Amino acid sequence: MQDCLITLQNCRIEDSRRTIIKNISWFMQSAQVWLVTGANGSGKDAFLSALAGTLRIVPNENACGIAAQASCAPLHCGTLMQSNTLLERAQSGSTLLQNGMPQSEQNLAKNACGAQYSSAFGNSVELVSLERAALLIQEERENDESDYIKGGVDIGRTGRVFIAEAIAKQSVNQQKKRAELYEIARRIESFPEIKLCGIENILDRGLKYMSTGEIRRTLLARALVSGKKLLILSDPFAGLDSESRSILQTFFNTIATRQLTSAASEQFPRIILGMERYHEIPDAVSHVLEFCESAVSFCGARNEYEMLLAKRASCRNTTRDADKAARVRRISDLHHAAQLARPADNASLKHVGGNARLVRSNDDHALGTNAARQNASSKDSAETTTTSNKTALVEMHNVTVGWGERRVLVNLNWSLHEGEHWLIRGPNGSGKTTFLELITGDNMQAYCNDVRMFGKRRGTGETIWDIKAQLGIVSYRLHVEYRMVASTSLLNVLVSGFKDSIGLYERPTDAEITAARKWLAFGGFAERERELFSSISYGEQRALLILRAVVKCPPILVLDEPCHALDENYRQKILDLLETIAESGATTLLHVTHETDEMLACEKHILELRPNETPMYKIITR
Repeated sequence: MQDCLITLQNCRIEDSRRTIIKNISWFMQSAQVWLVTGANGSGKDAFLSALAGTLRIVPNENACGIAAQASCAPLHCGTLMQSNTLLERAQSGSTLLQNGMPQSEQNLAKNACGAQYSSAFGNSVELVSLERAALLIQEERENDESDYIKGGVDIGRTGRVFIAEAIAKQSVNQQKKRAELYEIARRIESFPEIKLCGIENILDRGLKYMSTGEIRRTLLARALVSGKKLLILSDPFAGLDSESRSILQTFFNTIATRQLTSAASEQFPRIILGMERYHEIPDAVSHVLEFCESAVSFCGARNEYEMLLAKRASCRNTTRDADKAARVRRISDLHHAAQLARPADNASLKHVGGNARLVRSNDDHALGTNAARQNASSKDSAETTTTSNKTALVEMHNVTVGWGERRVLVNLNWSLHEGEHWLIRGPNGSGKTTFLELITGDNMQAYCNDVRMFGKRRGTGETIWDIKAQLGIVSYRLHVEYRMVASTSLLNVLVSGFKDSIGLYERPTDAEITAARKWLAFGGFAERERELFSSISYGEQRALLILRAVVKCPPILVLDEPCHALDENYRQKILDLLETIAESGATTLLHVTHETDEMLACEKHILELRPNETPMYKIITR
């Protein structure tokens, strides 16, 4: 039998407060490459965190007399009920324990009958995840010293220093190691891992100024040079452009194939891949472990799992049309609830920066018809900037944005009109997030450019709250900021969408609470309104923030990679929700994504950013 590298036999996974997974048995052997998958909140993230050492793996104390075998819990996914038995069995006699485990737990692991936890990797494990990226950005912002620096800009740690720290295994604050750290940082471009991740050109940029994809690649490069024996890559392809994905796919297959074919592979790290979706799975993956409702729902060979997925897809397809029709009916009810939750002065025309904008009546929201939209537009056309009788919501004239000698956007001319839904695309670092931040007000260079919102140039009298009142926003930045008030309840997260605040600091109205509860139920969070934002998975957090963005049915919905870390079912539900909202006419979508299969049918207009070209953008109409 092949060597067993990790053994979990009748164990539980817990944090300081509770048991997350009550019982799991799983074994990783030397000639296997594992994919760990599962829906948001299924237990997948807890399992990967436990392997990385941030949660505890504890053999169950009551295991004496229980045979060392495991059966998977029933799976309910869509309309299919499936039960599988674990295909792999433990190799007995392995007693290596993870480094750093207290002596009492080591004795428990050794002595509990029929229960065991062992790992050949000790504490030489590195986890690369969206969660880790969010924590890194949060840390950089908390350490920002811009107020005490000449010029008022503290770029924080650069990618160069961040990666060099992992190689030197010392903090930059330790004076005696600074010379060593400097020497490593100076020659870091020569490391093949840096070229592999394609970050040579961003090494001297502050971490907090990197795009989502850039910081993911920087984290991966750091993990690769760290010398760790096991790398756990959680959703490594999320937020990456096609070129970066191709590079990472090649890397994964190269390293993982050596795991399968070479016994002398100590010089290379072992890899476990975590994915929310079974999408773009590298060829080298041989086995799949799936979680559902904090239990193992499948464990076995890849080809068997793919057959199971095909059955599930067939079942979902038979009910999708009916499910979509039901969603349309519920959206009308949700629109009506949102309208009731708005202040009384929003019932008719509201002036933003001196420009009239129509806020539709309850009947228009409920009906969402093309006739209602056309009638509203004709009444408003004499007072607003229009193209083809549609209200101009955003206009940019010769906009240029950059830092120092670096130009992200150059001479951009673009406009967003009511009901014209746009897809924004381009490679990592091309300026997509910067572009959106000019609209949301999170980039101060909006005020030194000709950027107009609802006909009024930015910086000529409107407040940031006037603007945000018209926007629903989902972004990586918002997610990071919300994690800093993570003790907020799920209900209050949604209610804060009416207040445009991070956290809730005002007493909500009864109408706002009613609307928020309806959206929670729509998103699958019914009966969970008192749970804390910090207690749910990263993917569930992202889904909740999407609901927060749409809760008030804003005129513009700004979506920066909204489906990051969402499992397949949640992702499809969110895409169908966005399509339904677009069809209702209540909101105009502005959508950034790298995923070609996330482009919505309603998105007939594309702004494609092309860095290092002249012009740096192209407008495409489908």
